[in-house]
Parts: sequence; C-alpha cells; structure tokens
Amino acid sequence: MSSKNLKVLTKLKTLLPRGEICFDPAILKKYSGDKWFAAHVPDVVALPRSTASVSALLRFATQYKIPLTPRGAGFGYVGGCVPAQGGIVLSLERMNRIKEIHADDFVAVVQPGVITQQLQEAVEKQKMFYPPDPASRADCSIGGNIATNAGGPRCLKYGVTRDYVLGLEVVLADGSVAQLGSRTHKNKTGFDFTRLFVGSEGMLGIITEATLKLIPLPPYRACLAVGFTTMEQAVQTIRTILRAGLLPCALEVADAFTLAAARERTKSKRLSGCNAHLIVELDGQEVSVRNEIQILQKVVQVQRPLFIEKGFGATQCEAIWKLRREFSYSLRDTGLTKLNQDIVVPRGRLEDLFQFTAELQKKHGLPIACFGHAGDGNIHVNVMVDFTQPNATKRSNAALDELFRQVLAWKGVITGEHGIGLAKKPWWSLATSPEVRALHHKVKLALDSAGILNPGKFV
Repeated sequence: MSSKNLKVLTKLKTLLPRGEICFDPAILKKYSGDKWFAAHVPDVVALPRSTASVSALLRFATQYKIPLTPRGAGFGYVGGCVPAQGGIVLSLERMNRIKEIHADDFVAVVQPGVITQQLQEAVEKQKMFYPPDPASRADCSIGGNIATNAGGPRCLKYGVTRDYVLGLEVVLADGSVAQLGSRTHKNKTGFDFTRLFVGSEGMLGIITEATLKLIPLPPYRACLAVGFTTMEQAVQTIRTILRAGLLPCALEVADAFTLAAARERTKSKRLSGCNAHLIVELDGQEVSVRNEIQILQKVVQVQRPLFIEKGFGATQCEAIWKLRREFSYSLRDTGLTKLNQDIVVPRGRLEDLFQFTAELQKKHGLPIACFGHAGDGNIHVNVMVDFTQPNATKRSNAALDELFRQVLAWKGVITGEHGIGLAKKPWWSLATSPEVRALHHKVKLALDSAGILNPGKFV
C-alpha cells in the first residue's frame, strides 16, 4: 500500500466507531480469500456493526475511489469475496442479529451475518420453516446466501434463496440506503429490485437487512437411501420417481468414485460394490408421508437395487444424511485437490452428463467425482488433481474447459449455486451473449458508477 493510500485509509479510524477498522497484518491475511484457491491481502478490514457505518464507509470509498469487497462468512467456492484489487474488505459478520420472527406474518427479519443454520433452528422452534439448505449451512451466512442465491438439496421441492427473499435493506455505492420489497408474500409495486440484488455477488450494493419468507414446518419426514450397481439404474430411478407424480423435498445422487472415498472414510460395509447411490426424502403430514414412502419403495425396487435403507422421523433421516455430509471430506481424504464445479444440466441430460464425465476422466487421466442435487440437474462435478504430477494444471484446465463447453452445448449453465466470482470468470463470455454482458455493464454503471464494489470479478 502506498503512503498516499495509507494516509487516506487511516481517516476511517475517525469516520467509523472504535473497533470497526483493522490494519493488523494477521487479520488482513485472514480476510484475503475464501474456500477457493486465490487470495489477495486487502489494505484494511472494516467490521461494521450498523447500517450507518456501512453507509459512511461506502460514501468514503466512492469519494476516494477505493476498491471495496463485501464478505459474508468466507465459505464460498469461487473466490467471490477475494479483494482482487486490494482496498477495503467489508465484513458483515458483526451484523448478526435475528431482529424478528413473526409467527402470524410468517416472516423473519435478519441482519446479513446471521448463520443460516441458526436461523433455521430458531424458526423451527416456532413450527415454521426456512427451506434453503446449502451444505455449509452451519458456517455460511444469510447475506452470503443472498449474494450468491444459494441452494441446497431441498431446492427440488422448495426452491432457492431468492424464492424466500421478500425485502432487503441495501446500501448503495453512494452511501444511500434503499428499502426494497416488503414483508408481504405478494408484491407488485414497481420493478422487482429486491431480486436484482439476489445473486449480484456484492457488485451492486451491500445488503444490511433481509426480510425472509417462512412457511409452515412439515411435521414429518422420511428417507430412502438406495444403492445400485450402475449409474444407469440410478438415473432411470430418478426419472421414474418424478414421472410417478412424487415430488421429494430432496433427491441426491453420488457416483462410484465418491462412494469409494466415502467407504474408505466411514468404513461402511454397505457401500461395497455400490457404484451409485440415491437419497430420497419426503416430507409432509405423517399419514401421507408413510403412504408415499411405500409407493416410492415400489418404484425404486423396479431397478433391483443392492439395498434400500429406510429412515422415519427426523433422527433416522439425519442418520441417513450423515453419509451425504461426509462426501466432500471423503474426497479431501484422498489427498487430491478437489476442483468443485456446481454445473447444472437439463434433467433429461443427467445420464449424458455421467457418461461424459467418465469419458473426460479417461481422456485427461484425472479422477472425476460427481454427486449432488439430481432432482434439479445440479451436480457437483469434482475434478480431482494431483498437482505434483506432470502437466497437472494443463490437464485439469483442459478438462474444465471441455466440461463447461459441453454443459453449455446441452443448454445447461456453468454455476447453479456458487456464483461466478473469480473461478468461473474465464467462462463468463461463453456462458452469456454480448447483449446480456452489455446489460450487466449498464446495470453496474447505473448503481456503481465509480466501479468500487467487488472489482475484478466478472462485471
């Protein structure tokens, strides 16, 4: 940092309340990246406790044209909160209050630093439900979920984060504070600016409060965990389940490489010889769930699975989901670097996707592990790399490029949950038309004319 920039940034010590600005090198390093492989140390970290502080900070950054990168909990997978051009990292972690849970209105009003699982547990105590369930829900924050439009296994039935955002308080680049949306479950008053900020990856404004839709908590749930000899059996079962008129709240799949790693970690004998695995969860009233689980079991048995494990009630269901939550850790246990890609293909292309990834790993000599949200076509394709091997970087880049190009050729998308950030930036121009990119630039220019918000990313 130049002495000129340091002199300007030290003014923040008097602009914001005590303790909200930090220049400690160890702290700066801590806020330099997320769960991806890039990092850049910022010049200063801001830890505001109020909307007023965020507003003052943005006015200051715009006035002096200082890059400002917002940050949630830092659990992203695409480098979205990496301060690529230095400057200020604005962490919302101290704005972490659940301000209201209203049982009659079925809304929750929260600050962006609230941890997703904490909100879910709080509303469920009042027999209400906030469905979006990213895998990192115990660590990620609501603000980060909104900025990336996070999803999770329950998206099949319940939708993603944007479907539960009724209103937002947003601080714009010039420091002005906009109240968007409302606390009603229907609203058609002007343009839907609320959704404009959902998924905007911190490039249009800073979310300082969210009003979220809640729904009644389903009183009962049941699960099937099913093992197959082949992935073709699993994909055919997925197709049959949906055609049978069943709508599970979650429908997850895992491939042979993932299961072999999970077997090594968990020592599960049941996974021996299992090359594909499904978890299907139903929820609702107990009588209807118990009836539907019998129908589901008959549908599944047509493909002659290796095993069917049933779980009834929250405790037994969570025991089944425990295996699913081990998948990422199991892949890390292999000692290979996991390049996690959250692509989405049309549902009818699932079998094609698994065939293509099998061919891709043979071509490039890299293991590829696939698991994820089969019900909506959102599969986490993990290219597993040993970077000590010759040409590992070149081979992995080539594999990723082929993967994204094929997904786009199938009319799929290169990200379903994680966002573009830095990791997907090389494929941004492939994934969007010139007209769409121009529209992004126009919106960005209108809301952030100085270009200070999360610079260096895809817009």
